[in-house]
Amino acid sequence: MSTTAKRYPGDCDEAYPEVFTVGPPQPTEAKPGQLTKAQVDHFFDKGYLIVEKFFSKEELDPCREAIGKQVEELAQKLYKGGKIKNLYEDKGMFERLSFIEKAFPGANILSHKARKFPPAFRAVWSNDRLLNLVEQLIGPKIAGHPVWNLRAKTQKNNATTVPWHQDSGYLDNESYKVLQPAAWVPLLDANAQNGCMEVVSGGHRPGRICRHTCCWADTWYVELAEEEMVKTLGVDLEKDIKLCPIPYGGMLLINNMIPHRSLPNVSNEIRWSLDLRWQDPAKPYGFYGLKEGILMRDPSKPDHKIDWSPFESVDRHKTEVLNEEKEDDAFETTIQGPHMEKWEMTHENRHTVKFVKGIRAS
Repeated sequence: MSTTAKRYPGDCDEAYPEVFTVGPPQPTEAKPGQLTKAQVDHFFDKGYLIVEKFFSKEELDPCREAIGKQVEELAQKLYKGGKIKNLYEDKGMFERLSFIEKAFPGANILSHKARKFPPAFRAVWSNDRLLNLVEQLIGPKIAGHPVWNLRAKTQKNNATTVPWHQDSGYLDNESYKVLQPAAWVPLLDANAQNGCMEVVSGGHRPGRICRHTCCWADTWYVELAEEEMVKTLGVDLEKDIKLCPIPYGGMLLINNMIPHRSLPNVSNEIRWSLDLRWQDPAKPYGFYGLKEGILMRDPSKPDHKIDWSPFESVDRHKTEVLNEEKEDDAFETTIQGPHMEKWEMTHENRHTVKFVKGIRAS
């Protein structure tokens, strides 16, 4: 008697290797910021690329200043709400949130959910030199993907240690056939001690999604088991796992099918980083219809000016909540999302218990 393995909504038998391994026609005119042919080839062959020097201090330092203001706002909110008794104003950007987190566990999650998008972040995401580079990966029509993140990797904190996954493991199945390159931009020198990234080189080549599970440890993260990677992608983890230290001013480029993770932060500083994504605006974003992307470039619209207001008007963390209650508690430190419906729920925690399958808060 044969048995059929249970299927989950995220499962897909189809593969799209050419989407992730074959680049678009390259620009005929060299532009500032663009990669060499060897770098472009590396991105499509290995699935990632380390660019050690790209941004100037003048481009990234304003992001640090903006983060300092956001942490100040969070501290004031918690202090006025009676959640903390000290503002820790004597602490700097790379330690203050850690002290706040100790006084109010979950402060890091409130920071993650704030979704503040100051002009400094916009300037990096839509940087002309960076868009010149992105054109080499997806072509001249460029949209910013609706998913972006500011991450504060506080020390020895599961909520900031992201397990193995493919980015499309969080998105709906339409994303499986769309190249969505991402730039991971650390706001200090990122290394193994403070939790830089690791990738599985070449894991994108089959163009396939692996089966993930949900949710890892005391988090809202999906997890991709190493044995699943080996079985589905044919990778050799002894040789294919690559550590990706990135200096301040550099970035890591990855695609949405390469398995990757971030390491624990065992240093004395918070590892702040931005991850920013793009895609062809004509293709599906794979974000469950919760939020659209933002057009950044289109050769048919040479005078196009980015209008950030529609993009900023939608708070993704409020629209993606899948539970019966409204998320109106200013100090709510759990996160839910549609990704929790995609995969087998193998571990329940405080995030998943607030999730009700199939019910989206209006």
